[in-house]
Amino acid sequence: MPLVILDRDGVINFDSDRYIKNPDEWRPIPGSLEAISRLNQAGYRVVVATNQSGIARGLFDLATLNAIHHKMIDALAQHGAVLDAIFFCPHANEARCNCRKPATGLFEEIQQRYNIPLGHVPAVGDSLRDLVAAANAGAQPMLVLTGKGRKTLEAGGLPEGTPVFEDLAEAVRAIIGKTA
Repeated sequence: MPLVILDRDGVINFDSDRYIKNPDEWRPIPGSLEAISRLNQAGYRVVVATNQSGIARGLFDLATLNAIHHKMIDALAQHGAVLDAIFFCPHANEARCNCRKPATGLFEEIQQRYNIPLGHVPAVGDSLRDLVAAANAGAQPMLVLTGKGRKTLEAGGLPEGTPVFEDLAEAVRAIIGKTA
């Protein structure tokens, strides 16, 4: 099965500069849940790769992160959509770990779990660190203008060949269109 990698905050749900700290703060971006459902219907596995430094910063704990993810999974189920897995980095930037994007650790873990090369695997994000991690791991970075996407585009420095889409729904149309 083909695979798509999505960032969470700013791609699937609205982002916050103060972090998404509890399930009540998690709100889907219009059209994102339906877009994931379309990927599933087209035969794609969908995984999330997300930095969650709020854990290291003491803003929320693992149980709260799980509750946020359960809310997301339940909302997706209402649209007939599923995520294959959620990969996350709980570390703050100061930890200099290999899993915090723009490092490639989450992508390497995905590659190992699914035993597939990431070449040509779409990786949708809204920040430069999402795109750089994808490109450095060999995946195809795709920028959406939701979340921090517009600021990311304005700042420039995108990996070469990064397509830009208004939102996840538009990116999914392009992904599915390539395989149709």
